[in-house]
This record gives sequence, structure tokens and C-alpha cells, in this order.
Amino acid sequence: MAHFIDRRLNGKGKSTVNRQRFLRRYKEQIKKAVSDSINKRSVTDINSGEKIGISSRDISEPIFHTGKGGKRSIVHPGNDQFNTGDQIKRPDEGGGQGAGSNASDGGEGQDDFVFQISKDEYLDLLFEGLVLPNLQKNQQAKIVQYESYRAGFVSDGVPSNLDVVRSLKGSVARRIALTAGKKAELAKLHTQLAELLAGQIPDQIRIAQLKNDIEALEKAIARVPFIDTFDLRFRNYQKRPIPSSKAVMFCLMDVSGSMDQATKDKAKRFYILLYLFLSRTYKDVDVVYIHHHTQAKEVDEQEFFYSTETGGTIVSSALILMKDIIAQRYPSNEWNIYAAQASDGDNWTDDCTICTRLLQQNLLPVIRYFAYVEITNRPHQRLWYDYQKLTETHTNFAIKHIINVDDIYPVFRELFDLSVQQPQGVS
Repeated sequence: MAHFIDRRLNGKGKSTVNRQRFLRRYKEQIKKAVSDSINKRSVTDINSGEKIGISSRDISEPIFHTGKGGKRSIVHPGNDQFNTGDQIKRPDEGGGQGAGSNASDGGEGQDDFVFQISKDEYLDLLFEGLVLPNLQKNQQAKIVQYESYRAGFVSDGVPSNLDVVRSLKGSVARRIALTAGKKAELAKLHTQLAELLAGQIPDQIRIAQLKNDIEALEKAIARVPFIDTFDLRFRNYQKRPIPSSKAVMFCLMDVSGSMDQATKDKAKRFYILLYLFLSRTYKDVDVVYIHHHTQAKEVDEQEFFYSTETGGTIVSSALILMKDIIAQRYPSNEWNIYAAQASDGDNWTDDCTICTRLLQQNLLPVIRYFAYVEITNRPHQRLWYDYQKLTETHTNFAIKHIINVDDIYPVFRELFDLSVQQPQGVS
């Protein structure tokens, strides 16, 4: 039995560079596929990657082929079932032996190119470009962010990090080191040969010996390669922590009786996305969970996502509790404070005025960003319209409307993507 051993450098990761090049080249198509997939899987399932399908039309490469025209000789296969003039029966609807059930209207099909991306690649694409708005370095503590920096050169790396100038300098230094002695000896032999040739009675034997030595030295110098793998130098990049700020995210969720189970599930999916984003992008961000009906309560993560409550709705109870927690534990001069509130919009009419006053006077002046998400397929109620007025005077306040599960991820991106954020509250 024959055994083969791959002794090439980076043999096990030789496809990594090609994979990264593919992901960069078709990044937009892959990001779209990732955005579509978020609604087809459980958001809590982060222990696996995702199968991504890209239409082969998007990854097709230009090719050369024979155009129409000219003289060509083509041999067509014959048949042993039909003769000229025979009428062919129309196939029955839905007939055929193919496995497909949906045909295209245009008569042409297009297969998808399907490949697997890892969990890290999936989450990187899912949260790319998202940031916490207005994050300020008011105190260097708690959050650890990283930046890439140049850390010298290494002798092994990917081709894209090859430093040509540094490699050529190494090549020059190596060739000087290997040939300096030979070139000095060669110059000495040339001097001796010139002296012998200038003499009155040249020593032909000595001259022939010097010529042989000179030829051997020249061949030895010529054998030194211009560049060798030993000369290659690759730029080395490492990550280092950079000073950042302390940040806290308040998650406020309505768990009253007006929130049916489907609405609560949508709210939980939104907050799971938010939690993944924070834990993925920022290290050690404090998260405070508050759920409320007529009364508000600070709970842990398990109770926030999985407990069931009933009762009436007084939204201001959550805002009052949030204000108290900020005063006790999160002074605004030391912390970047963020909040996200999810509700179906149902609230006591008189309480809407209290909510607006709490936000305008107590919370928005000390909060970097407040996002209100209304999850309902009913017409908006007074709370939405009162909040909408706040967006006209406060750029750190945003409201969005979610109807279906498919709206969750696009709305989430709009709230935390600075390139598409709109201060005005429009659904």
C-alpha cells in the first residue's frame, strides 16, 4: 500500500486563502443570503454555521465559445422510435421523471451554488457595520475593544501579506553574505592574471590554472539564487486592546396580557439578536433586563426570555425603574447608557403623557440612544404618536414598527447601522 505525505508549507490550510478571496468577492450576495436565513432559523441557535446558497448566475465567469456563423459540421444522434412525419404526443401535466416540482416561467432553470460558512463567519456577516451609536470614552474601563496593528515581519504567512521590498532586501543581504568572499577572491585572481599576462615571459601553466580558478568562482557566484524562500518576509498583524468606555444596555419588554405569545416571541427574537450583537462586538457590556405589566421588575436573563406574565399595562413603571437603577448604579458621567424597549403599543391613555415626560426630562438627557420597537399588526395607538413627537426633537431617540418575523432583522439593522439610521420615527 502506497502512502503519500504532503510536505508543502501550510499544507493543511492551503485552501484558506482561496476561501477568504471567495467570501470577499461575493460578499454582497453572501450578506443577502445571511439576512434571508435569519428568518428561517432559530436566533438562539448560534452553535453552528449556515448553509448559504448563491445563484450560479451571480458567480458565473466569462468564457470563450464559438459564435454563430461560419461553416460547421455537427453530428446529431438519431433515434429508433420515430420516423419523419410522426406526431409526438404532448406529455401529461406534471409528468416526467425529474425530482423538481417548480418550473420557471421562462423555461430556463438556474441551480444554486450552496456552501457552508462557519459560526464565526455567519455572525461576522450578520453584525457587520453595526455599532452602538454615540459611544464616548468617558471613562477607560470595562469594555475591551481590539485593533489590528503591524507587528514586524515573519518568515511564514499568506501571499497577500508578502512584503516585496523587505523580501528583496533580505535577498540582497543573503547574496552579499554568500558571495562577498568569493568576489574578493575573484578580484585577487584577476589581479594575478593581469600581472602574469603583463610579464615578459608569461607562465602559461600558471595562467591556465588561474583561468580555471576564475571560471569556477564565477560559476559558484552565479549559482547563488536571486531570491530564495528563506528571503521571504510577510507582514505580521496582531490585535491589541484599545481604551474604551463602560456601557450598559437596558432591555425593557412588555409582558402584559395584551402581548400574546406570538408578539412576545417576536420581542424575544429581537432581544436575542441584540444580546448576540453586544456580546459579539463588545466585551463586558452590562445588560439590565426589565419586564413590566402594571409593575416593573428587574430580572435575570433566564426569566426575561422565558417567564410568562399577565396583567394590565403601565409602561411608565419600567421607565421609572430604569431611572432609579441609573441613579443608583450607572451615573451618566461614567457610563454610556443605551436602552431598547419592545411593546405592542397598548398602554393606559393617561400613562402615555407620563412616559413622554420621563423620557424628555429624565432619561433622554443622560442616554446615548433609546430605541423603541412596536410589535403589532393593529393601527398605532397613542403611545406611538407621543413617542413620534419625541423623535422630532431628540436625535438619540428612534422608533420602529415590526409586523412580521421577517421585519425583525431589517429593523434591527436600521436601529444600529449608522449609515442608514434615521432620527425621525417612521415605520
